[in-house]
Amino acid sequence: MIIVDTDVLIDIFDKKSERGALALQKLDRSKEDIAITSITLHEILFGHYKYNKKVKDILQINAIEFNKKDAELSAKIEFDLEKKGKVIPRTDTMIAAIAINRKAKIFTFNNKHFQYIKQLKLFD
Repeated sequence: MIIVDTDVLIDIFDKKSERGALALQKLDRSKEDIAITSITLHEILFGHYKYNKKVKDILQINAIEFNKKDAELSAKIEFDLEKKGKVIPRTDTMIAAIAINRKAKIFTFNNKHFQYIKQLKLFD
């Protein structure tokens, strides 16, 4: 399974984005199941309301819920990174925990936020 991060979705929804078109082709060629997280869904819908962007297609994508097991792992990841002086957005540790717990890969254009999470697999 591939979990698509918010930044990739933004480019995919931007019909003028060549990077988004290439990302969509790459996902299609992978032949893997595609999903987003409930956190990503929130971020996209927030942008919809804030910038009046039409993103109704987002509701067609499977959204994986953030649960207690994810909360436990996310908090541990965030704590361990902070101890090492590597602070990344909390939402990214939450998304990473969802992916790790489901043995999924993350597709993101923002590798610097996820590169320090050793147990996480990135889709490239």
